[in-house]
Amino acid sequence: MLVMANIETNPYKGVRDFYPEDMAIQNYIFEIMRDTAESYGYEEYSASILESSELYRAKSGKELVNDQTYTFTDRGDREVTLRPEMTPTLARMVAKKQKEFSFPLRWFSIANFFRYERPQRGRLREFWQLNADVFGLESVDADIEIINLAYDIMINFGFSQDNFEIRINDRSLVDKKLAELGIDEDTSDKIKLLIDKKDKIENFENELKKLAGDDFTFNLEANENINKIISGLKKAGVTNVIFTPTLMRGFDYYTGMVFEVFDKNTENNRSLFGGGRYDKLLDIFGGEPVPTVGFGMGDVTIRDMLETYNLIPEIASSTDIYLCVVNKESLDGAKDLANDLRGQGLNIIVGSPDKKVGDQIEKASKNKIPYVICVGPDELSKRRYKVKNLASGKETEVTENGIVSLVFVE
Repeated sequence: MLVMANIETNPYKGVRDFYPEDMAIQNYIFEIMRDTAESYGYEEYSASILESSELYRAKSGKELVNDQTYTFTDRGDREVTLRPEMTPTLARMVAKKQKEFSFPLRWFSIANFFRYERPQRGRLREFWQLNADVFGLESVDADIEIINLAYDIMINFGFSQDNFEIRINDRSLVDKKLAELGIDEDTSDKIKLLIDKKDKIENFENELKKLAGDDFTFNLEANENINKIISGLKKAGVTNVIFTPTLMRGFDYYTGMVFEVFDKNTENNRSLFGGGRYDKLLDIFGGEPVPTVGFGMGDVTIRDMLETYNLIPEIASSTDIYLCVVNKESLDGAKDLANDLRGQGLNIIVGSPDKKVGDQIEKASKNKIPYVICVGPDELSKRRYKVKNLASGKETEVTENGIVSLVFVE
């Protein structure tokens, strides 16, 4: 047998292994996202992680396609890309069945994505993201709803309104200013990309003047659209919204309102996630225009923020009861009991009689399983069992039929 002693045990750079405890936290994050989206009436969808590279070249932006995607040629000589974002895929799906749908559509997904970037805090090469979108509503009510949904997710994670702020802008304000200055489309794109990265660029003002000229300033006032959105959010109790004229977001497909959620903590002061309005994305498929607004919320930045604020909850075991088997003769009876209890909705582990009773109980405690029942000849013959709550130490003797009631009540 060939032995490969030097194979690396670490995962590929920029991706993660999810051990059970990590997976439990990940599932908690997904649960909050999913439950909140569904509370607004959003329906879940999914799609393959592989897409034609042409789709991203058409709409995602040159930087993302040229520098950040995992793109390769398959065995059929087709150029394909591992999904770096969901919006183009979603647009493709809607365009395919556009005439069959009754708009508006409220959809969400929780999917994984790949971008070839330098791994750092809050940014990995593989990540998971909630995408929530409303198709078919042109009014600011949709913009208000989508931001309100993002806000509620943050609140449901346990953050207070003082922990984060929602920055909002309308890209048409900058587009209008650049048009008034007579700046051509190619230079305008460079300016918007520069603005999007202003916090990462030294001598930003000088670089901006090189492209836009000395007459370009950020003394822009919120337009009627932005004022309506902010006013509507305040009526809904969302008061941490700030008009930010320098906010652009990098994707080419945004056509109007854009927003980002920022963590205000000095230990994690950064953009967490965002989105905006993209009313023309379906144009590349030749379909009728459909007004759309949405956002994407990544799991990496959210977990970092949960850790910063000590908001990751104690994750309970998914197993309800550990059946501690006293001896080999009791194993079959313990298995029968386990099957009966599973049939009534409980999750059961059957221990090994090769292990001492104390060791089995210790394993259950280590794995945070809430209840232990020791199963031996006496218990099986009498059909009465002592159910021990490992957290409190309380022990209750019940019949087999009483086990389920006891666990569910407590």
